[in-house]
Amino acid sequence: MSNATQLIHSIPVDPQTGAIAVPIYQTSTFVQDAPGVNKGYDYARTNNPTRATLEQIVAQLEKGHTGIAFGSGLAAIDAVLKLLKSGDEIVAVDDIYGGAFRLFTQVYEKFGIKVHYTDTTRAENVFNAITPNTKLIWLETPTNPTLKISDIAAIAQIAKANRCLLCVDNTFASPALQQPLSLGADLVVHSATKYLGGHSDLIAGIVVAREKELGDKIKFIQNASGAILAPFDSWLVIRGIETLHLRVKQHSANALEVARFLEQHPLVDKVFYPGLASHPNHEIAKKQAKAFGGVVSFTLKNDTEEAAIQFVTHTRLFKLAESLGGVKSLLCHPANMTHKSIPAEKRRASGVADSLIRLSVGLEEAEDLIADLEQAFTANLISSPVNAAALQN
Repeated sequence: MSNATQLIHSIPVDPQTGAIAVPIYQTSTFVQDAPGVNKGYDYARTNNPTRATLEQIVAQLEKGHTGIAFGSGLAAIDAVLKLLKSGDEIVAVDDIYGGAFRLFTQVYEKFGIKVHYTDTTRAENVFNAITPNTKLIWLETPTNPTLKISDIAAIAQIAKANRCLLCVDNTFASPALQQPLSLGADLVVHSATKYLGGHSDLIAGIVVAREKELGDKIKFIQNASGAILAPFDSWLVIRGIETLHLRVKQHSANALEVARFLEQHPLVDKVFYPGLASHPNHEIAKKQAKAFGGVVSFTLKNDTEEAAIQFVTHTRLFKLAESLGGVKSLLCHPANMTHKSIPAEKRRASGVADSLIRLSVGLEEAEDLIADLEQAFTANLISSPVNAAALQN
């Protein structure tokens, strides 16, 4: 049975009423038969039937043991970091999401947790960055926003040999395309706001642990800290997951067409998309993922912040907004939006140029999206002599 079919039929029918949709248990507490004697639920921070269903579904999708649903993607990341103690160290991908960088540096470094950032596209860089105090390796693959690809299986072997946990942020790929736990990772995190939810109408985060013991630790942290996902938002994620495989398939198909268009455009300098043969880790991406996702980034030949802002404010179908993974296409300027919290010199060193633009390619017709990008290039060309010169060259 295919994963898509198995997923659809793993979402349970309500045993009490036969409802085909998962009920929303909008309650704070549960009546007990006697002290400590209940039907599996006592207080909604500890557990809730709607949230529990979501957690089981995502754990199955990621082929893990335990899923834990949080109030945001950053709350999920925060719970993983709480596994560490003062003096522990992290080896993290250099091209990291700005919110994760802010959490690592401005919250956890002051508690004595040191982070070493490295280019994880080469597994030997990870090996060389490990110290006796390294307890966690943190990957995004594909990364946000330059779509770097890391070899999960190779880095998992390094982590195991050095007794480190490996956590993979699987937000960009989603479990419909890539399952890091099957490749040796210990933990997977998601901003479920993105492809799992799929409709730009919720904020949520997920952690999935491969083994029960680690899942129990994360679950304890969640209950102790309280960063739970509400029942209604849990239901929204479940509803989104029902169409995950279908949506991601079309996102990926559209993104590949957009990436090919950008690759040949005279005003574009570089295109970042693992589905292109020109991507330096294209073969690794082919090996560990079923397709290449719906995010495409590119830089302009006029590598200035001004040129990028001119472009992102002249699209019509691509809406200027943070986030990604929804039905409608979005675009953003990471240097001023998602990655603004990263110092400019560090941001540029990791590949996030001043003119880099990130596209979240939606479910519109690809030809319409390409036409929208072309008219934005035209507007940018008319307004900039530098772009006119680039076109002539």
